[in-house]
Amino acid sequence: MNNATPFSLPNQDGTIMSLSDFAGHWLVLYFYPKDDTPGCTIEACSFRDTHDEITRLGAQVVGISKDDATSHDKFKAKYDLSFHLLTDADGKTMEAYGAWGKKMFGKEGILRKTFIITPDGKIAKEFGRVTPEGHGHQVAETLKELQRAQEQK
Repeated sequence: MNNATPFSLPNQDGTIMSLSDFAGHWLVLYFYPKDDTPGCTIEACSFRDTHDEITRLGAQVVGISKDDATSHDKFKAKYDLSFHLLTDADGKTMEAYGAWGKKMFGKEGILRKTFIITPDGKIAKEFGRVTPEGHGHQVAETLKELQRAQEQK
């Protein structure tokens, strides 16, 4: 397992949040293209709908896009999202996590990726080319499997 790349980014309230803020807890870190677009809304609502289950497993969910705090705040309010959305305006965190690159038709942009990070800051699972529908459930199930495997060590 690789170490998760440290980050410090503003959330929807302008508060700077860092990877170190989640030390000692599981973290579901997901990258998405744009607030309030069809696929991103489906994915965010999937995390919203499984949020209680994910938090019962001792994990927190954090979304990252290039949208600004105002956009994030509106998106959270509109869909009653119960987790932080961070702004990566310069895209450096996206690049560090491999969530920026060539998309369909050769255009570059944000790649929909999700990472499950262990309490000690290691990447336990990477989901690439995420399908938004049902992704929250998929992550919750994988989190359970990872925790079971860790308990058996």
